[in-house]
Amino acid sequence: MRTTFSLALTLAVGLATAAQGQGLARGSQDGAERGGNIAGPLGAAVGSAIGGAVGTANEILGIDRRERFRIYTLAEPRPSFALKGTVRVGTVLPRDGVVYYDVPPEFALQGLNYTIVNGRPVLVEPGTRRIVEIID
Repeated sequence: MRTTFSLALTLAVGLATAAQGQGLARGSQDGAERGGNIAGPLGAAVGSAIGGAVGTANEILGIDRRERFRIYTLAEPRPSFALKGTVRVGTVLPRDGVVYYDVPPEFALQGLNYTIVNGRPVLVEPGTRRIVEIID
């Protein structure tokens, strides 16, 4: 059983390390919190690794709501903010010149806003103005 657990932990850590994407940080955080609540520090480590991999696959919106949200944002006549450089997760948008919009309740994204940057819809943390997901 110990070998099985070690193998599962190694696999989970490998998946989380190899995984890259917008949902990694959020998935890792959620997984660590849930794992820590269930099994203490070791559970937090395993939960973080597995949550990171799952979060990367699903991102914030998840597979089922992503396309609907993209269509919704592009159908709304919203101005696009021109950002110099590449639009990427983690970019902090400037205080001035960006208009933020509430995410409709049907998308269940409390605590996030969206805006359009360089013609692309993005989800933003309102307090930090940091892009947390790009909707392609």
